[in-house]
Amino acid sequence: MILKVFIISIIGGFLCLDRVLAQVMISRPIVAAPIVGLILSDPYTGLIAGAFLELFWIDRLPIGAYIPPNDTIAAILITAASILCGQILGHLRPELIAMAVLLYIPVAIIAQRMDQWIVLGNERLSRDALADAERGDADAIEKKHLFAILKTWVLSACFIVVALPAGIAVLTWACPRLAPWMVRGLTMTYSILPFVGVAVALNTIRIRGALPVVCAVFLVTTAVIGLIRDF
Repeated sequence: MILKVFIISIIGGFLCLDRVLAQVMISRPIVAAPIVGLILSDPYTGLIAGAFLELFWIDRLPIGAYIPPNDTIAAILITAASILCGQILGHLRPELIAMAVLLYIPVAIIAQRMDQWIVLGNERLSRDALADAERGDADAIEKKHLFAILKTWVLSACFIVVALPAGIAVLTWACPRLAPWMVRGLTMTYSILPFVGVAVALNTIRIRGALPVVCAVFLVTTAVIGLIRDF
């Protein structure tokens, strides 16, 4: 379990780099979460969690100086915590995924503060790099670029390596102790989440094109199949 946490933290740090470096969209929850799920031998749960998060914050665009909640870290944590807790408890049920979503949604806001701090630090590095450029010191500019990349990866990986075990501990302790009415409430929450995502997607469809529709159709279909199967 400890090894899996470290592996997810290392890979999660690289996925978070895409938010500020490569920007080839692998940091999007609909991509990052299935990657984590695939590493943990459960890509389907990753796809479910990724679709939830992709829709939930799809209207929060990083336009101008605005830094959106870190949905990449939230998707990674929700996916990994759900799967690893399911392995510990011997089963992965909808209420466990719903609990993970409710637990880690606020964490995305905390990670947003970390992103803001990283951006402020990078702005200082940019000013220093301009001074280096005036002096013609290319080596100093390169070191500042590499330092900014390394700082982003280290902070993201450390955030995950702290938040993931903490969440796993909370979930594995709480799930077996849930009262029946709590289990029913969480199962209902799991069923309602896709429709919340659909509402957000319909509000942003003109901005983001077909992706909200794909995620919305996938989640609604999954919810309906799950309800039919349980019935």
